[in-house]
Amino acid sequence: MDTTNLQQQIHKHYSHRFKTISKRIAHAIEKLKINFDLLSTQEIKTLTTALVEEETKPLQVELENLLTEKEKIERALEKKAEELQAAKYEIFNALEETIHPSETTLQTLHQIKLQSIDLYDILSEMIESALITALEKESELDETLKEAIKEITFESIKEGSLSTIRVRKILSTILATAIDVAEATPTKAEELLRLTLKGMRAGLVKSIDRFKQRVAYMPLEAKHILIEDYETIIEDLHQTDTLFSQIILTQASESSQVIRKILLQINKEMRYDLEELVLISKETADVIRERFSEFAKGAVKKADVALQSPKAKEAKRMGVQAIEVARMALGSALKTAKDVIEKKEK
Repeated sequence: MDTTNLQQQIHKHYSHRFKTISKRIAHAIEKLKINFDLLSTQEIKTLTTALVEEETKPLQVELENLLTEKEKIERALEKKAEELQAAKYEIFNALEETIHPSETTLQTLHQIKLQSIDLYDILSEMIESALITALEKESELDETLKEAIKEITFESIKEGSLSTIRVRKILSTILATAIDVAEATPTKAEELLRLTLKGMRAGLVKSIDRFKQRVAYMPLEAKHILIEDYETIIEDLHQTDTLFSQIILTQASESSQVIRKILLQINKEMRYDLEELVLISKETADVIRERFSEFAKGAVKKADVALQSPKAKEAKRMGVQAIEVARMALGSALKTAKDVIEKKEK
């Protein structure tokens, strides 16, 4: 049978005037007057593809329209987010120009500004600025730099998800920026990288500790905020020391030989100095497990109900069908092989 003609016939006879899919398909097949068992694999595929196209055409149009709207909304959201950031910058700048604050008040304003804006968009530039400023004032290439990196790390991590992907992205950005500055100032490279890494570690510890406090006092009705990622968060928290070391090793592998040597040495030394990070991570994981275990049990019950849903049943049915198809294919292959062997023997 000509597959093009078969496809055209399906499009011609498929009618949405029937109320159910079963009736629409039955009508089309009846009009075609074909025997399925006599069709080739390609013909069956052509027929089913045409049926799917006809039945889902309105849904496809709706989906494409929604995707177009989604793209428009995403662009609008991005634009508004940028406008919001710009407005925040202007507010703090206008405050400084208007009130002419003292040094103490200015520091307070800068601290609030740090807490008010989305730092990730400007994280690299901000780290670079802090490092260069510290280098220009050599007296600040000490605990002051470490504290600055600590606060920037903390403020960048604290409000969002504590997922490995997000934390890795933030820490990698900070370290990569520090490496760029270190490459340009080789005589200060080791000191600068050591202080940066210590600041990053301290900021991560502070972020996890804050997360622990939030979880401990989180109201019951807000549990859904974390329960979606319950297992992942627990798993991530048990690997924060490994994550920290991996970030150093990854950046080291992508750096010059001089920087690589410095980073590997610092990583080796810090490996024995990550106890605080390991401890706070374990405590946080324990708090989450304790606070959310009952809720997690409830989620499991809901999952049991979900397993009885039409979607879950269809998935199960298709799994069984996949096994049957594989078994039939294997049986056919074995039969063919057997026939070939028997012919040779004759």
